[in-house]
Amino acid sequence: MKKYYTRACNFFYGSNSKKLIKKKITLPLCGDPLISFNKIEILIKEKKNVKSKIIDIKSIKKLPQLIRKKILIDIKKITKKRTLLKNKSHLLMGILNMTPDSFSDGGKYNSFKKALQRVKKMQRAGADIIDVGGESTRPGSKIINPNKELLRVKKILKNFKKNFSNTLLSIDTRKSLVINYSIKNKVDIINDVSCFKFDPKSFKLVRNKNLWKVIHHMQGTPQTMQNNPKYNHVLLDIYDFFEKEIEKFKGDKYQKKLILDPGIGFGKNLKHNLMILNKVSIFHSLGFPVLIGTSRKKFINQISGNYDTSERAGGTLSSVIFSFLQGIKIFRVHNIEEVKQGILVFETLLNQWKKNILEQMV
Repeated sequence: MKKYYTRACNFFYGSNSKKLIKKKITLPLCGDPLISFNKIEILIKEKKNVKSKIIDIKSIKKLPQLIRKKILIDIKKITKKRTLLKNKSHLLMGILNMTPDSFSDGGKYNSFKKALQRVKKMQRAGADIIDVGGESTRPGSKIINPNKELLRVKKILKNFKKNFSNTLLSIDTRKSLVINYSIKNKVDIINDVSCFKFDPKSFKLVRNKNLWKVIHHMQGTPQTMQNNPKYNHVLLDIYDFFEKEIEKFKGDKYQKKLILDPGIGFGKNLKHNLMILNKVSIFHSLGFPVLIGTSRKKFINQISGNYDTSERAGGTLSSVIFSFLQGIKIFRVHNIEEVKQGILVFETLLNQWKKNILEQMV
């Protein structure tokens, strides 16, 4: 049996995008008039074989009825506005690791005073979300006791909303004990890299709760995920995983409050990571906001050379902007200052360049 997938492609930006939407030449991506598209890639999977073709959106009406129906459903999801953004062009999720052993900044912020200072700095730099974590999930990391994890993050969770009422609070945890405490302290986002599978109680805790849940893809566990990961087709395998997990929230009072994270570096080698980033816009056809976490990841070193984790800001920014060009709006990063600055300058240059091109054409 054949299965069809739809990926928006051939994008337009800024004032150029707005004009093309008005002329009905392009369609808005995720409800944003500042980025639109006029072509789609249709991927066709039959057993283990995958084929694809790119067509103009005007050619959709020429497709066979059953395929056309599926594609039009996908188009509706692709063009739907993402409510989490609240008219912002992007959201930055600042990483606060309150751990002694995280791959990048373990031990730097594992006291309440240091954590509070770090949050203030990230907020001033432009962080919209702060993602607090008390357990490392780097490749090969060890599982820690839930009580120990809670002890690390308890004080910052308890005091967060008193100090940062306008900033979204996210908890990065796999433990129901930590999730439960976070919910009691008005957390906005639950970011569980196991997709609520590690702890059997976690899924029940987040069901019918008015908060955002991250559907995160990981092959294996942090202990095993980098042991020769394999996929039939990494993009479509992750897409199918998302579909299955989204289905579990059907009937949930807040079933629309999901965020999709394909899990860069979580059970993926360099080839897998690059394939995901190259066509990450495929996940828009699921109808939910997409989050990308490339910050300081190993694939940057694999491409550019041997740099310490703290020296990978350039590679991080490049991957963020590349994803941003495909309509990704949420970025989980360490270097808020550099990424915020990079996106703002890039947006301005892109919009001005497109404007100049249009003026020359008139």
